Amino acid sequence: MSMPWSRREFLAVPGALACTPALAQFRVDISGVGATQFPIAIAAFRGEAGWTQRVSAIVRADLERSGQFRPVDAGAAVLDETARPAMADWKGRGADALVAGSLTKLADGRVDVRFRLWDTVRQQDLGGQAYAAPEADLRLVAHRIADWVYQKLTGERGVFETRIAYVTKAAQRYTLWVADSDGEGAQVALASAQPIISPVWSPDGSELAYVSFETGKAVVYSQEVASGRRRPIASFKGSNSAPAWSPDGRQFAVVLTRDGLSQIYAVDRNGENARRLTHSSGIDTEPTFTADGRTIYFVSDRGGSPQIYRMPAGGGAAERVTFQGSYNVSPAVSPDGRWLAYISRDGGFRLHVMELATGQVTALTTTSDDESPSFAPNSKLIIYATRTQGGSVLMTTTLDGRIKATLVGTRGEVREPAWGPFAR
Repeated sequence: MSMPWSRREFLAVPGALACTPALAQFRVDISGVGATQFPIAIAAFRGEAGWTQRVSAIVRADLERSGQFRPVDAGAAVLDETARPAMADWKGRGADALVAGSLTKLADGRVDVRFRLWDTVRQQDLGGQAYAAPEADLRLVAHRIADWVYQKLTGERGVFETRIAYVTKAAQRYTLWVADSDGEGAQVALASAQPIISPVWSPDGSELAYVSFETGKAVVYSQEVASGRRRPIASFKGSNSAPAWSPDGRQFAVVLTRDGLSQIYAVDRNGENARRLTHSSGIDTEPTFTADGRTIYFVSDRGGSPQIYRMPAGGGAAERVTFQGSYNVSPAVSPDGRWLAYISRDGGFRLHVMELATGQVTALTTTSDDESPSFAPNSKLIIYATRTQGGSVLMTTTLDGRIKATLVGTRGEVREPAWGPFAR
């Protein structure tokens, strides 16, 4: 381990199972009420009852989990998306928008999925889409519908079609998973009798970097998600840990002990040309790039206790960022550059977020064992690991902490979430 205060406790040895399908392992529980949520009704899609996935229910859950929408009960209504609904009736139910759709089996066995969105306040047809997909892809289609609706009504890109990675520990077995953004559809990327830590996505979402201990010391690898092929990217003398991709995908920031204490280095994506970026007498670790590639945030105890600093991506003078509390670790910068999420020891280990322009800090949780925050690619949600009611879970939260979705795991300890990028 590169940092004695780190709350991570396992390193990886692969026993690779490249993207082995798995059964759904999460149940999503949503709590809290937002200050301004858009009321929307999602009617049951005509013809969906005979299929393995209820598309309308997935769309409804996606929109509710975002914190931007408040589902209005559509009752038993099954609408024809080709016919104009009774707008006033739906507005009277409290819905400012309405989604209806249908599923039809095609001659080739695929499913024709269609939907339409209406604005009941302005009594306008806002358009719709049609998809032809195998039954196995109905969850993906539902996420795409939710993304389309989200963008149409908010003007911002949705994240429901993106993926997350996380690590589980069960019966001394460690597994790196890749799943939908709601935790469903999980697939095994890596399985091992030894621990796994620090998964991080490549900018294009095609690879995951992580740390492995299979050679008897910490080594950083990068693995193609689709094929399972991998390569070492940091296997220097001493410990190699805490990988972070640069936004252009050309290099990594990693933490090495090759020269003594843990310090931050840059290495090319092929693992060559290591350049030292920090030169402190303390421990420097947990680097993460800003989306523009110009700055690296990291953790250092150079001032006597672990705090978050930032420096130019090419190295240079470091500036301290966190001043509230004596223990602040695990920085994550939002893709839009506005927010810094991190874990602070504040009556327990709690998730905090800082508005970088003002320095204003907000505690987002009341739990006491939070770790590993990671932003959604649209900067609107944070995923993190914690413990609640005696169980280990992943959670998402809005940036004001008002709406939380608990992904309740069923495979033992759930750790180290990382939210993947938008598909390219």
